[in-house]
Amino acid sequence: MSRVAIIRCEDYEYDHVKAGVQKGISLLGGAGLFVKPNEKILLKPNWIKAVPPEKCATTHPAVLKAVAEIFQAAGAILSYGDSSGMGSPQNAAVKTGSAAALKDLGVPLADFTGCKEMYFEQAKQNKRFTFVNAVYENDSLISISKLKTHGFLKLTGAIKNQFGCVPGMLKPEYHVKLTDPADFARMLVDINLCLKPRLYVMDGIMAMEGNGPMNGKPKKMNLLLFSSDPVALDAVVCRIIGVDPKNSLTVSVGKESGLGVFAENEIELAGDPLASFIIPDFDVDRGQIRSVKSGKGVMRLANNLLVPKPYIIRDKCKKCGVCVQMCPAKPKAVDWQNGNKANPPAYQYDRCIRCYCCQELCPEGAVRIKQPLVRRLVNGKR
Repeated sequence: MSRVAIIRCEDYEYDHVKAGVQKGISLLGGAGLFVKPNEKILLKPNWIKAVPPEKCATTHPAVLKAVAEIFQAAGAILSYGDSSGMGSPQNAAVKTGSAAALKDLGVPLADFTGCKEMYFEQAKQNKRFTFVNAVYENDSLISISKLKTHGFLKLTGAIKNQFGCVPGMLKPEYHVKLTDPADFARMLVDINLCLKPRLYVMDGIMAMEGNGPMNGKPKKMNLLLFSSDPVALDAVVCRIIGVDPKNSLTVSVGKESGLGVFAENEIELAGDPLASFIIPDFDVDRGQIRSVKSGKGVMRLANNLLVPKPYIIRDKCKKCGVCVQMCPAKPKAVDWQNGNKANPPAYQYDRCIRCYCCQELCPEGAVRIKQPLVRRLVNGKR
């Protein structure tokens, strides 16, 4: 049986956040259950990019600070950081408000620049990983994720947050090698089984729906979640936003791999009532995740008709070229036409692996994901 604590928190007023985090951790057994005095613990927030907290794309600094204060009081020696898809960890720490929040506590930024390889024999998908030095310089980590939608995997939650321990410059390689979303999910689960975070905290006070994980709409949800089981935590979030946990690959693969549980009778809820947080109109794709390249013949054609496509809203495009830069496909699936940068880049969908890196990191929110008509009909939408 896995326990998930759900705590209501109406805003980011620090005293409110600190009280909510303290209550959530206490309901799981207290900080002393997760750390021992003088242990080195890495705090791992979600910094998809160097953007301010009001974008609701990153872990709010008030949540990060509250977790830091509580575990620092328990005697842990802390550091913090994340490897963003673009830019330096130093810049992300400043822009997200994290550096200012932790300055008075004396918590340093960990080394998310250097890296080295690790071999993990028990992995199902990837046995070799390259992790940032911060992973090796600490005894363990505490994951502090953000509740957001995600184009590729539906939800970027507790399980996916540890992908930030892979250097940002290496992340596109995983998308090229693992074009099937199920394989990508197994890789993320392998990372969690390898790194074994002590505790998973999720910031859902203000979440993101729609065109996440970077350019969606802020959604007030008033909740903080806590668990030592990331599968259970993400499954609870799925139920809150009206997604069948079986349709979240990180959840279903996590269960299969022994990372955690997702059945309702296997999860003990603590804190505030789950029913009080359910949002039936949360803007998220609730359908089954499919691979554009899976199957053969008619089955592959059917999958192509059901897999969403990225597209560019021409009026919003500033022609910055980030989508071209971030496309991992070779040759690129989105590129300038004949080298002409006067017009927005264009897609060649026969090359597109549907990783949605272009949509994830577009600074203008000009790249959206289009649900094919067949998929909309299957999901009951028009």
